[in-house]
Parts: sequence; structure tokens; C-alpha cells
Amino acid sequence: MLEHGGKLREAAQRYGRNDWLDLSTGLNPNGYPAPALAIDAWHRLPEHDPALLEAAQRYYGAPRMLAVAGTQAAIQALPRLRPPSRVAVASPSYAEHLHHWSQHGHHTSAVPYSELGAAVSTADVVVVCNPNNPTGAVVPRETLLQWAEVLRARGGWLIIDEAFADTDGAQSLAGSTQVPGLIVLRSVGKFFGLAGVRLGFVAASGDILAPLADMLGPWAVSGPAQQVARAALVDSAWQHATQEALHAAGTRLRQLLAGHGIASNGTALFQWWPEARAEEFHDHMARRGIWVRLFREAARGIRLGLPADEAGWHRLELALNEWTNR
Repeated sequence: MLEHGGKLREAAQRYGRNDWLDLSTGLNPNGYPAPALAIDAWHRLPEHDPALLEAAQRYYGAPRMLAVAGTQAAIQALPRLRPPSRVAVASPSYAEHLHHWSQHGHHTSAVPYSELGAAVSTADVVVVCNPNNPTGAVVPRETLLQWAEVLRARGGWLIIDEAFADTDGAQSLAGSTQVPGLIVLRSVGKFFGLAGVRLGFVAASGDILAPLADMLGPWAVSGPAQQVARAALVDSAWQHATQEALHAAGTRLRQLLAGHGIASNGTALFQWWPEARAEEFHDHMARRGIWVRLFREAARGIRLGLPADEAGWHRLELALNEWTNR
């Protein structure tokens, strides 16, 4: 399995602590407060809930959507819906995309963001994280629409992973997914901080959503997950307050890092920078009970998420002071 954030058990085994401040995932640390569930949520088979899809389509502005057990389920299934194809995956980005497209007879290539435009002219499928995880890079909406049209004309796909798009949806293409071959993935795990419910959505045309649903099979999303996500997607007051809080926290994190000579990029939920001594920084933080995300290869550097409270901010600042003054 590929390397991801989290894994606090692994951190505890390696460093022998149980007081971890986990900044490794880029999730909202103050996630949506899950409501009490209906009594039958645990006992009934989870039928598809039209109210959930309606809520998702309103929230994301998409004409059609399919609920999936986290966007990871779609990432693993989509490569199985095409014959062998030429697939260009933006690099660096979420590693699961390239990993799964490489397993089903496709000819894959990892393409730097600066070269994606050229790749569109020769690929059958192009996969982009927008904003990118982990670097925060963004491809403008107009550019993506042009790429989608080029690919559509020859039966190709443009897949856009918008897992981190909730805090700034200006570049989102979810509302344009009536275009054939345009596929947008959205997640309730990041902005809503509901990673544990394992729920995401795929926005696309019906000729893609129907075979994807068949491949994923019945009861793909649990009843409790559907109930919690539906409540989160219609709670506009919580969404607006959280937008403001996350943007303020993201600015605070970027400024805190800048105060220690670290020029970072990212979103409201995380910051990333190409740290030359990435392993040393990771170890320094871990020995102080702060678990950060270490990237060793394509995006060599460090990604930091947001602390949940002032105690966490204080711990992070102390550890950064010690790093700067070591």
C-alpha cells in the first residue's frame, strides 16, 4: 500500500509517545459535528438516498452525481471502465491515481503540471488534482475546460480530483460535468473533516456514472455515512462559519511558517514546502509529538495541516522555534 498521512499507531510504535498532535492529513481538525442517527440506520440495508444526492448536487453545483465509499473507491474503479489507454497523471499529486491507472493495462506517464497542456494533445485520459495535493498548485478553470473539449473530441476523459476544492471553489468544474468525458471527484473528508465516514461523490455524465455504479455494486455507501453527510451538506450556516475559520487558520499557518524562514504553498487546509532536510524536520517534529507528512520522492518536502486549538498552535510554534534555533 502507498504511503499516506495519519498512521498514528506507527508513530507511537516508532517514537513511543501517546500525546500526538496529528498535522499529517490536511483534514479540517474541527470537523462537522455528526448528528444523532436514526435508530434503523444500523439495521437496514443502505438504499440509495435521493435526498443525499439532491443535497450533494446543490452543494457542489453538479447536474448529476454518484455517491461512493470515499473518492478512493472511484479512483480504484475508473481505470477498469476503459480499454487500454494512454493516461497522463499530473505529477506530483495524490499517488493513488497513477498507482491504479498503472494496474489495468494502460500506458501511464507522470507529467509535471507545467507540461500537462502538451500531454492533453496525445493522451486519452488526463488526471489532475485541483488544487493539487500536496503542493496546492491550481490549474485555471478556463484551461481545464479547454482540455476537456480536446479530450472529448476523441472520446477521452479529463478526471479532476477536487478533494481540497471546498475552501475555494472558484476553479471547480463540478457544475460543467454534463460535458462528455469530464469527471470530477469530490470528498466530504477534507473540508467537513468527516474522513471516517468514507463518503465521496463523482460528478459526470450518465454514460460514465451508470457503469461505475454497476461496478461498485449495491450498498456501496453505509446508511450512517449517508445520514451524516446529508446533514453536513445542507448545513449552510456551519459551512459559511467554517469557511471563514479555515481561511483565517490557513493564513495564520502560512505566516507562522514564513516567520521561521519557510516559504510555503497550499490551501486553507494545509501548507507544503520543498524542505531540503525533510527527513530531519520530520524527525525533529515527531520527537516533540507532532506528526507531519513527509514526502520523499516526487514532491520531496513537508506538508503541515492545521492545529485544532490554541494548545496545538502553541506546541507547533515551540517546535518551529527549536528547529530554527537548533
